[in-house]
Amino acid sequence: MTVATHAQPDPYALGRGHNGHGHGSDATGHGEGGPASKRIIVGYGFWIYLLSDIVMFSAFFAAYAVLAGETAGGPTGAEIFGRGRVAIETVCLLLSSYSCGLASLAAGREDMRGTTLWLIVTGVLGLAFLGIELDEFATLIREGAGPQRSAFLSAFFALVGLHGLHVAVGLLWLATMIAQVVLRGFPANVHRRLLCFNLFWHALDIVWVGVFSIVYLLGNLG
Repeated sequence: MTVATHAQPDPYALGRGHNGHGHGSDATGHGEGGPASKRIIVGYGFWIYLLSDIVMFSAFFAAYAVLAGETAGGPTGAEIFGRGRVAIETVCLLLSSYSCGLASLAAGREDMRGTTLWLIVTGVLGLAFLGIELDEFATLIREGAGPQRSAFLSAFFALVGLHGLHVAVGLLWLATMIAQVVLRGFPANVHRRLLCFNLFWHALDIVWVGVFSIVYLLGNLG
């Protein structure tokens, strides 16, 4: 009499396809879920760039902290920083960050009108911020408080000017993004570029909070 036997399933084989990998023949060798999407890879790479940029800003912040008291008999921060001016600058940049977020949400819905509108609002607020900053620089130079006057002013112009340069580059990038959305709509590469632009613009907002706190707030207390 022959007793029928049933082979016990191999617990290590459960969930594996013909090649012994999860998801059958769809396995790629890059992990159970396959390789990450291009959007995730691009976002991750751009974060690495932003972190390198933060390291550069940190060096400028450190230089300013060391040189803040080196006025060489010239004006101090409390004497030259206008509270009203910097308050308007800060409001403009914070609002631009908010409108940039609204543009990102509209892009997620592929709402061309909403995306374009909020990107334009972001650009207008960014231009207002940059215009106020340039006017501040021009006023200081006319009053004899240019970067050559003291180490403190050199560090101030370098740090704040570096942030302003980033804002100017961001505005150029923003203009190209508006053109791409209007002309091309929302293909995957435009979505990825909008993601990177949002990361960049919000990073500038974070850096400005540091500039506002360390340069202007503490400078007005001096």
